[in-house]
Amino acid sequence: MLAELNTSAILETPLQGSMIEDTIGKIEARIQGSDAIKDDRRGELLQLVRTLKDEVAELSKTHGEQAESIAGFAEISAREATRSEQNPRVLNAALGGLSSSVAEFEETHPRLVQLVNTISQTLSNLGI
Repeated sequence: MLAELNTSAILETPLQGSMIEDTIGKIEARIQGSDAIKDDRRGELLQLVRTLKDEVAELSKTHGEQAESIAGFAEISAREATRSEQNPRVLNAALGGLSSSVAEFEETHPRLVQLVNTISQTLSNLGI
C-alpha cells in the first residue's frame, strides 16, 4: 500500500506541471492575441509571464495545488484584463484572487509574491 501511495504521488507531479504549463501557455496566447495591449506593454507582460512560469514550476515541486491556483488566477486575470469590454468588478475580483493565492508565500517565496503583484498591477493598468 505504501508503494502505491508513493507511486501515485510521483505520477501527480508531471500532470500538475503539464496543467500549469498549459495554463501559462493560454495566458501567453491571450496576451499575444489581444488588441487591447500596446506592443511595449505586451513584451513586458510576456516576460513577466515567462518568469511566473519558472516560479510556479518551482513552487509546484512542494505545493502543487497552490501552484495550480496561482496559474489559474493568473489566467482568469489575464482574460478579464484583455477583454474588449472589461467589467471592472470582475477584473478586480480576479486580481484579488491572484494576490490572495500567493499571500501565504510572502516569507518563503518573496520573488513569486513580488512578481504576482507586478503582474496584477500591469493587468490592472491595461484598462486605464
